[in-house]
Amino acid sequence: MNLDLALLEEEIGRITGENVSILSCQELTGGDINRVYSIETNQGAKCVKLNSAIDFPGMFEAEMKGLLELSRKNTIDVAIPLACGSIEETSFLFLEYIHSGQQQSTFWIDFGRKLAKMHRATAPFFGLEHNNYIGSLQQSNEHQSSWADFFITCRLEPQIKLANAQRLLDRKDLDYFEQFYTKIPELFPKENPSLLHGDLWQGNFMVGPNGQPVLIDPAVYYGHREMDVSMTLLFGGFPGSFYESYNEQWPLEAGWRDRVDYCNLYPLLVHLNLFGNSYLPAIRRIIKKF
Repeated sequence: MNLDLALLEEEIGRITGENVSILSCQELTGGDINRVYSIETNQGAKCVKLNSAIDFPGMFEAEMKGLLELSRKNTIDVAIPLACGSIEETSFLFLEYIHSGQQQSTFWIDFGRKLAKMHRATAPFFGLEHNNYIGSLQQSNEHQSSWADFFITCRLEPQIKLANAQRLLDRKDLDYFEQFYTKIPELFPKENPSLLHGDLWQGNFMVGPNGQPVLIDPAVYYGHREMDVSMTLLFGGFPGSFYESYNEQWPLEAGWRDRVDYCNLYPLLVHLNLFGNSYLPAIRRIIKKF
């Protein structure tokens, strides 16, 4: 995935209809699957992400649609995508550059309040109009009328099948999941679908230039809002003021902390499939309750 600046300029210009000149380019720290660059252009600072169009078909198109879906609600700042496309076997996503600022004393209060407002955005179904990715794994967003059906069909089952194919789960694990499925309708409170970031952990937000929270790298869908809130607790959690502020804006149903583990079965299964069986004890601890 070499960055040919002349070809990138040409393709961005073709897509946007604007004359974009790249003046300088610097590689940033990327993730496991993307290379990320800050670029200075005649239109200011921008960012470009690259990955393999062969290995991850449609990833950046889906990410761009997801970011635009979040942006349209005008509740919380997000990375603004400008164009996406491919050059030979390399896909790119062209975005506004986010200048990092200093976290203000009200950062977590604002974050909780704004996330709750974002979650108020709803749809007539659980899912999304397109599929996308979580990490490097494909994520199905097929419409479902109930949260239980969506959680089982589009979230847990695909990951369980993948883990089983990799021989990461045994027969007893599969039996526990089958028992868990029967309990899901009664475990989760009935709520309308909420617009979710979908992969909300410490690495997927930034502090913007005015000290505000900015969401990046989403795996967007309309789902149960406790999925986003629970995932913030998966790797240590956010400060208490975040949860207090969220609940002041839109109180979570009683017992939500008891449901955190159930929500986090999905990201734990994703991590199991991506990184191996070090995540298996946490999964088994949760499903053995059933």
